[in-house]
Amino acid sequence: MNILIVNQSVTDMCASFFMMVTKVVKMDMTGLSHDSIFDQFVCRIWLTSRPLWCLLIASTYGILVTALSRYIAVIYPMKYKIVRIHYCVFLCRGDE
Repeated sequence: MNILIVNQSVTDMCASFFMMVTKVVKMDMTGLSHDSIFDQFVCRIWLTSRPLWCLLIASTYGILVTALSRYIAVIYPMKYKIVRIHYCVFLCRGDE
């Protein structure tokens, strides 16, 4: 369970940091060219806020997984450890 809380904390911290940086640093788009790698990065990643949205979605999924883990622990307290192991394997593999 602690790893879920640590994961949620790190995800929220990264999302907060990225949101703060994007609001503080304003980019001027008039000088962007198609040749520079930095300009491509700014245009495709920074200005679209993709990392922020990915982190916010990851945060939402983290809350969902934590809630499901707690639900299973309350409903099946005796089987929680076995169910948690299978649940973690299911989440890590993602193909079952």
